Amino acid sequence: MIRLLTLASAIALIPAAAPVAAQDAAAIRPIDGTRLDVVATGEVTRVPDIARISTGVVTQAPTASDAIRQNAAAMNKVRAALKRAGIADRDIQTSSLNLNPDYRYQDNQPPQLTGYRASTDVSVRFRDIAKTGQILDALVAQGANQINGPTLMIDKEDEAMDEARTDALAKARARADLYARAMGKRVGRILSVSEMGAARPAPMPYAVAEARDAGSAAKIDPGEQAVNVTLSVSFELQ
Repeated sequence: MIRLLTLASAIALIPAAAPVAAQDAAAIRPIDGTRLDVVATGEVTRVPDIARISTGVVTQAPTASDAIRQNAAAMNKVRAALKRAGIADRDIQTSSLNLNPDYRYQDNQPPQLTGYRASTDVSVRFRDIAKTGQILDALVAQGANQINGPTLMIDKEDEAMDEARTDALAKARARADLYARAMGKRVGRILSVSEMGAARPAPMPYAVAEARDAGSAAKIDPGEQAVNVTLSVSFELQ
């Protein structure tokens, strides 16, 4: 009985194995024509829609506790200014908090402690670039004496990358058609596609002055940033 069941099982498996073998044969079907390898780069441009800055306050006081207390009070005003400007909590992140002693140095004299310096910096993300200059001025007015940026970026960068990939594939096909016509052939199947490189836009930094006159909000020009992807595509020409 055991032998009969084993034989029956083996017979039952034979029809199921045939389609798999057929699929494997189709997958490795040899090239019936000329192989053409094309390298193409697709590119799309986007207007940056996010600005990021680093801002904070440096305070000095005779004692460490006074320096920290004054720094905290100043930073509360800075955070309040950001909230009034409509910046969400998720777009504000503390990046550094430091307390260091200050010394006075004189020739042939040991360093003399003169006080303490406290500093706090936050990273802020703006989703409305047009208001960046106004917000920076409001920060300075509220006591922010350290500002770096803004750095301009693209929010939905992955979507732009996918558009660049589609553009690269279309360019590769158009180039393959050109070669095929010149050779009196036509483009058949795509044999392979590989992504050789993708260039994401580098953040665009802008220098910001540490102080401004009232009402002199800086104008931020976002310009455009390019996203590109390079593909290597192999075609069969028939």
